[in-house]
Amino acid sequence: WIMDVILCNGLGIYCGMKTLSWLSLKTYKWQGLWNIPTYKKKKTKKIPKPPTPKKPQNNQKTPGCTVYAFYYFGFLLAELNTFYLKFVLWMPPEHYLVLLRLVFFVNVGGVAMREIYDFMDDPKFHKKLGQQAWLVAAITATEFLIVVKYDPYTLTLSLPFYITQCWILGIILVLTWTAWRFFIRDITLRYKEIRRQKQEHKYEKDKCLSNGDGHSSILDEQNGNKLRERKL
Repeated sequence: WIMDVILCNGLGIYCGMKTLSWLSLKTYKWQGLWNIPTYKKKKTKKIPKPPTPKKPQNNQKTPGCTVYAFYYFGFLLAELNTFYLKFVLWMPPEHYLVLLRLVFFVNVGGVAMREIYDFMDDPKFHKKLGQQAWLVAAITATEFLIVVKYDPYTLTLSLPFYITQCWILGIILVLTWTAWRFFIRDITLRYKEIRRQKQEHKYEKDKCLSNGDGHSSILDEQNGNKLRERKL
């Protein structure tokens, strides 16, 4: 747990966030190899132009921003297929297929994550999910089906009672937090906003009455009624 969660994953996430923050503060001038005067044309003809972003892109989405991002965070848990596949297919961690799968997902997964992020962040501009995202989703589903096919016994084993209790408690907490975060909280905030607007309207009305605007209109109405009575 210490080596995997804290050192590998935790330290990698921390270093990645710090690196992205450092890159976001720097000024860059990106250009292709064709625009670099120091390279000769004979060499650059054989080299394709690399992708050149305008600036480092910092994704600000968190699992609690929208319900779509929350489910997107849950979709990332499908990476647990790595451990299931190694167990089902009897592959040690040093097997070359494990390394090849990791290299493949590093290259394809980065593009797929960006496509999913753009699709969820701005669905009006990105109307369709990208090809790499569909490819990663299909691969993840296929890996899960392989696990189900070759080792259904492990998946159907009855869990110990204390583990079942922990899972039930965790699911209840997650569902409760989801309902509060995306439904109950919005209704409460909307009710508070309506109540605040009513109080502001009442305060402005009382302020107008205290300044004499309301009293003058009332006096004008009373004087008009008296004139009508005299005419009658």
